[in-house]
Amino acid sequence: MFTESRFTLLAGFTVIAGAGPTGLAVARQLQRHGVPFRIVERSARPFDGSRGKGLQPRTLEVLDDLGLIDRFQESGSDYPALLVHRPDGATVEWRMDELHEPTPEVPYPNLLMVPQWRTSELLAEGVPIEFGVGVTSLEQDADGVRVTLDTGEVVTARYLVGADGGRSTVRQALGVEFLGSTHEDERMLIADVKLSGLDRAHWHVWPGDPGFRLGLCPLPGGDWWQLTAPPTDTPVAELVAATDPAITITEVGWTSQFRANIRMADRFRVGNVFLAGDAAHVHSPAGGQGLNTGIQDGYNLGWKIATGNTTILDTYEAERLPVAADVLGISTTLHRRHVAADPDAMRRDDPALRQLTLNYRGGPLTAEHRPTPGRVQAGDRAPDAPLTTGHRLFDLMRGAHPTLLAFGWPDTLPHLPESLPVHHLPAAEKQAWHAYDTQTPTLFLIRPDNYVGCATHNPQDVINYLKQIAQ
Repeated sequence: MFTESRFTLLAGFTVIAGAGPTGLAVARQLQRHGVPFRIVERSARPFDGSRGKGLQPRTLEVLDDLGLIDRFQESGSDYPALLVHRPDGATVEWRMDELHEPTPEVPYPNLLMVPQWRTSELLAEGVPIEFGVGVTSLEQDADGVRVTLDTGEVVTARYLVGADGGRSTVRQALGVEFLGSTHEDERMLIADVKLSGLDRAHWHVWPGDPGFRLGLCPLPGGDWWQLTAPPTDTPVAELVAATDPAITITEVGWTSQFRANIRMADRFRVGNVFLAGDAAHVHSPAGGQGLNTGIQDGYNLGWKIATGNTTILDTYEAERLPVAADVLGISTTLHRRHVAADPDAMRRDDPALRQLTLNYRGGPLTAEHRPTPGRVQAGDRAPDAPLTTGHRLFDLMRGAHPTLLAFGWPDTLPHLPESLPVHHLPAAEKQAWHAYDTQTPTLFLIRPDNYVGCATHNPQDVINYLKQIAQ
């Protein structure tokens, strides 16, 4: 016999299936907006592997907005230079991408290495996760979703978010197609190990013929390394000793046999149910795009659920599906280079990988009203900039609210909601003016996820946009 819990009286009550980085990003957004939720995770305990270890610059900006950037920077490190151990005994040092200096507009320009278990741990702080509880089935109507849990409980919620991974039960229950392919012959061994006999200042790589034989990357925050190698039945310790007898494996932790699985759901929303992260798209690990795209799915979806506005909720799929398709194309191209043993397969200097240029231009929540837009347009990521007050624009935008940036506005603005922070930026704020590429009085309304929603010279456009995204 099952028990039934009804939460339909709580506006927006949401069940989140999956407590990985994507589901936790949704939960964090709902928390800050005051929306009630339950987050359930089928696994009995938190994930303990390093798997997706790279956080891209745009994701770091999301973490800044969530108030977590300091914790992540304390837990992470820049990627080390590669040290290639050639068969002739020589070594060659090089970087996948050069380290970039911060700029006024981009305060976090580099990939930050943080093991996935630590990313989940930091995102989970203060989030009440129910471990050992999974979703088995769902039914929905116009008013909400009845979610059956494997405990026998049936929860009635307004919304359900499927962030339950590539084998998503939620996606399968919806009957949504997962388009793409699985390459059974393209596999990789990944493991977390402790070892002795190797310096931690480099990511060590031993080439094979073709491709590579072994990789050992030091992970920040402890003594662990991430090992990568072609699939093998040889025990990890023997594999490493055969490559370099000076190295001794002292402990083996999380281990996985990765297979190339490159797929995307053909829909991200069905009624009151949403798919996000690996449940919506799975990537090759090449380029470090999958986990980052999932976190940004959750960041986009969370504030839209908080509005309870079905038209706004429709924009989740309209905005995130094309982004996921583009990112999937980038990671697949990099994966194919690895398979082909391209000499440049390890290069990561394509600016698109940093995800700062991803935008929603031309989308349903984009209102660009200027006759001659500048470099920064509606739909773009909102840039940062230092202010003469000692603060930064990111400080002004941080929080669960839209923000109005009024550049050189000479007149009194019409009545706006008291909940809307309005910041007047006079011409003396030269770096902010440069960051937003504006030379005349201009209003930029920044969405709660820190993308430019409306750019205009007319305050009425701001009022109309606020009505559009209102609860």
